[in-house]
Amino acid sequence: MKRILPNTCTAANLFFGMCSILSTYEGNFFYGSVFILLALVADGLDGRIARAFGVASEFGKEMDSLCDLGSFGIAPAFLAYAFCLHNFGELGQAAAIIFALCGMWRLARFNVSTNDVHGYFMGLAIPAGGCIVATTTMLLSAMEIHPEDFGMVYPITVIIVAYLMVSHVHYPNFKGDGAEKIFLPAKIFAGVMFVAIIFLTKDFIIQGILTAVFSTYAVFGIVNSLLALMTREV
Repeated sequence: MKRILPNTCTAANLFFGMCSILSTYEGNFFYGSVFILLALVADGLDGRIARAFGVASEFGKEMDSLCDLGSFGIAPAFLAYAFCLHNFGELGQAAAIIFALCGMWRLARFNVSTNDVHGYFMGLAIPAGGCIVATTTMLLSAMEIHPEDFGMVYPITVIIVAYLMVSHVHYPNFKGDGAEKIFLPAKIFAGVMFVAIIFLTKDFIIQGILTAVFSTYAVFGIVNSLLALMTREV
């Protein structure tokens, strides 16, 4: 019986992912984004509940990965395409497909490297990547900004986020094990970026905060990894 609750949370992850796809199909980008964020909540609960009850299993891990691909790989890719990428023809199609494929690659690599990678995430975690798409969609929609008006910025950004998921950029897991050094300049940069996003989106504070959280984390990992690389070279 103890396995029912964590498995229910895992199933809820994919349930919300499917709700996102259906909402996006109906043209409701707000709910298409919200359901991805709800999938994140469900994804965060299942593992914690399973460990708390002592019922973590390989079956649960595999189930979680499959649900993550749907909710944070396919659903955001479809959302990004319906929201903006469809305006860019084959490039837009390629960007959406690349995002989903990189999400799949990221999950597969994570599953086979859990015994080798400790204290950090190698590459941007797929839930964070999917939530970047979701939160920016919410924000841009609220601000009535059409990304296609800025040329190739949107499809290139989607491809960059997809690349970060399969990159070797180190992202701290913030579990306090000290395995990944966090540099002060990276913290300062992230803080300034976070405040700047909040300031620029102060009229849409909820969407702005959500966007700032995930976007700042994505950029923070890049800056922190570059600092670590320069330190090793010195």
